[in-house]
Amino acid sequence: MKTNFYFIIFLLILGCSKPQPRRPINPKASTTIFQDNIETAKKMAKYEDEKILDFIRKDSLKVYQNSSNGFWYTYKNKNLTDTISPKTGDVVEIEYDIRDLNDSIIYSKEELGVKTYRVDKEDFISGIQKGIKLMKIGETITFVIPSYNAFGITGDGNKIEMNKTIKSNVKLINIK
Repeated sequence: MKTNFYFIIFLLILGCSKPQPRRPINPKASTTIFQDNIETAKKMAKYEDEKILDFIRKDSLKVYQNSSNGFWYTYKNKNLTDTISPKTGDVVEIEYDIRDLNDSIIYSKEELGVKTYRVDKEDFISGIQKGIKLMKIGETITFVIPSYNAFGITGDGNKIEMNKTIKSNVKLINIK
C-alpha cells in the first residue's frame, strides 16, 4: 500500500511539471531560405528595371517620367485645361490595353472594353490603380509597369506570363 502511495505521489509530481517547447532542429534554415528569397527577388526586380530602362532609352521620341509608385509613364494626349484628377472613392471610366515591351498586344482595348472602376476601392492592376490618379478627363497615358506592380510572379493565368513587365495605354473617359 505504501508503495502505491509513493507511486501516485511520483506521478503527481511528474504530471505537474511544465511541458518543454520543442526547438527547431536547424533554427537558421528558415532564415537562410527567407534571406535567399529576398536576394532573388531583389535581383529579379533589378533585372526587370534594367529591361525597362533599356526600353525607355530605345523609345527616344517620348519622355518617360518615373513615378514614386514604381512605374514609368508618358503622356500620349495631355489635357492642359482641366485640373480635376480622380481621387479615392471616385468612379472612373477608362479604356485600356495591355501590351508587352515589344508592343505586341496581349489584351486589346476592344477585348477589355470600357472599365468602370472605383478608385482605390477595387482590386485592379496596381500600377494602373496608382496611375489613374495622375490623369485628367480625356488624357491618354502610356504606363510601363514592372511585374511587381502588375500581375506579379504568377501572371494572370492566361496570356500574361510570370514576372512579365507590361505596357498599357490608358484613356480616362470620365470621372463620376
